[in-house]
Amino acid sequence: MRSIPAEPDFSEAQSAEKVVWEKLRLDLPDEVVVAHSVQVRHGRAECEIDLLVFWPGVGLAAIEVKGGLISIAGGQWYQSGGAEGRRGIQSPVAQSQSSMHAFRTWMSEQIGSPISSRFAYMVCFPYTSVPQSWEMAGCPRSLVLDRDDLTSPVELIRTAIEREGSGTTPLAASFMERMLPKLGQLDSKVDLAYDAREVEDEQNHLTERQAILLAATRSLPRVRFIGGAGSGKTWLAVEKAKRLAKEGKRVGLFCYNKGLSQYLRNQVQGWRQATPVFTGEFHDYALTLGVRDGEGQEYFDDQLPRELLLLAGDLANADKLDAVVVDEAQDFAPLWWDALKTCLKDPASSEIYAFMDDQQDVYRRWKAHTLEEGTAPLADLVPIHVDDNLRNTRRIAETFKGFAGAHFRPRGVTGLPVRRVHCSTEDALDVAGDCVDALIEDGWANNQIALLTTQRRHPIHLEHFENGTIADYWREFHRDDAEFYGHVLGFKGLERSVIILCVNGFRDAERAAEQLYVGLSRARSLLVIVGDDAEIIAAGGRRLELALRTAEVWKPAS
Repeated sequence: MRSIPAEPDFSEAQSAEKVVWEKLRLDLPDEVVVAHSVQVRHGRAECEIDLLVFWPGVGLAAIEVKGGLISIAGGQWYQSGGAEGRRGIQSPVAQSQSSMHAFRTWMSEQIGSPISSRFAYMVCFPYTSVPQSWEMAGCPRSLVLDRDDLTSPVELIRTAIEREGSGTTPLAASFMERMLPKLGQLDSKVDLAYDAREVEDEQNHLTERQAILLAATRSLPRVRFIGGAGSGKTWLAVEKAKRLAKEGKRVGLFCYNKGLSQYLRNQVQGWRQATPVFTGEFHDYALTLGVRDGEGQEYFDDQLPRELLLLAGDLANADKLDAVVVDEAQDFAPLWWDALKTCLKDPASSEIYAFMDDQQDVYRRWKAHTLEEGTAPLADLVPIHVDDNLRNTRRIAETFKGFAGAHFRPRGVTGLPVRRVHCSTEDALDVAGDCVDALIEDGWANNQIALLTTQRRHPIHLEHFENGTIADYWREFHRDDAEFYGHVLGFKGLERSVIILCVNGFRDAERAAEQLYVGLSRARSLLVIVGDDAEIIAAGGRRLELALRTAEVWKPAS
């Protein structure tokens, strides 16, 4: 079955129509076209056909769908259900009949030919049982689909068209193709970059509505906001820091990754009113307080936080913080939290707001700690769950849904299909580079694209790393004027319109699933996955395997 539009956007009030449409989509033959919510204005008459079926070789059917429990008493139709209870409604049979006649007249004028094809008006009550013996003037039982009929509606629709439809001939496929463009078509140049911006503007709008969570929790001094990728946690963290600063509080806005810290600083620089006293990486904050500089994992994980613990105890109260806001809080080791709390004016009661995804513990810093034990540094923070995914299209979110937890809910638009590029692990980096060129050739802007690797760095990324110019590297990313080459671990909390996830191996098999989760969730409009099926599925598991079955196989021109 073909659908117009291809992916109908059913409102909450159209849930019954969605149920019927999905059933028809599964059962009707491929050559059939079903149009949803066809608006017809002819003269003063305004009609809407809930579902309009074009069946080549058979005919047409206008179907009026009514949810709830439908009944008739004394010639009056009633609909029961929802908050409104039982209420009188216009006859759905008369609605369907009127809309059919209006459409026939209007379309005949549009194409300059009368419609002689068989055309039936029908009604569908997906939650009502109608006896087979029922009949009323103007509506034989064969024009009604009830809840039981929906188990196998195809032959019933065909029979209704052939036996009850007005008109003399079957619908010719060529005649159908003349009508379909009149349902709504505007030829315009495809602009992928613009399309993505429109999708992402809507994502931004949805994200800003999350501010209701901050209003609802404003009286709670210690909160951990827990949510999956794309739920708007970074936006919430920045907004919370802004509100606290405007109250005159000394606020620290922290994260772990360099790329995310630059993003946070860029956001804060645009504020006209009060700003946090510190914005950036936890380790840089320690250095500003006088902790000695160093290098190596032992220094960052153990020596630096222990030195900060000692030094913070001697800080003047005026130099301490009223509130701490931490984005990607799962990246902070327990000892870092202990040190950070010491920098608060009252370590036991000053405000702490942690924004975290407990499924993205890619650094495994919480492996020996659980919040449920009651002894972890964040155990005294009130948990608030942020379940809705808003920053990815639905197709992208569905690929990583299996990693994000049972309550994860994709809320975005359907979007473009995820693309799958098959190649060996050894060839993944070169093939991913071909993808960048092909996407730019297709119309994507280069600054919309990021290529992320899972093991070895891309040569451009490696050059910055070896030359010690990582700060310049991240400044280039945030200038947003070119494609970007990075690693999934460094891209946590960041996003771009298009992500090419280059699965070129995993350094640590135990962390492979978390790395995939991060990589899959960074794209807002288009996700391209490059690599070997066996390696990806071994790391991602059965749910990722099932999700990838709906991906579009793509072969970029090299």
